Amino acid sequence: MTTETRPFRVLGIQQIAIGGPDKGALRSLWVDLLGLTPVKTFTSERENVDEDVCMAGTGLFAVEVDLMQPLDIEKKPKVHEPPLNHVGLWVDDLRAAVTWLEGQGLRFAPGGIRKGASGHDVCFVHPRGDAAHPRSGEGVLIELVQAPPEVVRAFDAMAAAR
Repeated sequence: MTTETRPFRVLGIQQIAIGGPDKGALRSLWVDLLGLTPVKTFTSERENVDEDVCMAGTGLFAVEVDLMQPLDIEKKPKVHEPPLNHVGLWVDDLRAAVTWLEGQGLRFAPGGIRKGASGHDVCFVHPRGDAAHPRSGEGVLIELVQAPPEVVRAFDAMAAAR
């Protein structure tokens, strides 16, 4: 465990991403039965994904729920395996987080910081470590998401009100 001061904060859950071979079944559960609100679709050949972006809750504390299916079930990444594909965390300073976490030996997935499906800067923590980077998501793909200023302020206000 490190004693160095962490130069960023994890604010809360930004999203969960769920995959399946056919997002129609996912949509039937999450939208039709559970009542989440679909807000847009996103397709990426590079990421082998066709997804519906839905929201649970409202306002700055809403959580995005991505319903994903692969464009080609034979190609990687396999967004449907495992079905709970990844968890997204709001962070207040993504660049500082990545720099510091790499210094702690955390392994990141290829691609570095880039724009995510919802337009925020994102970076993925690899689910497995390797010799050069022994720390990992411990089997879980984790998306670190740069929180916009209004989200940071909302989390700060909520923390101050405690």
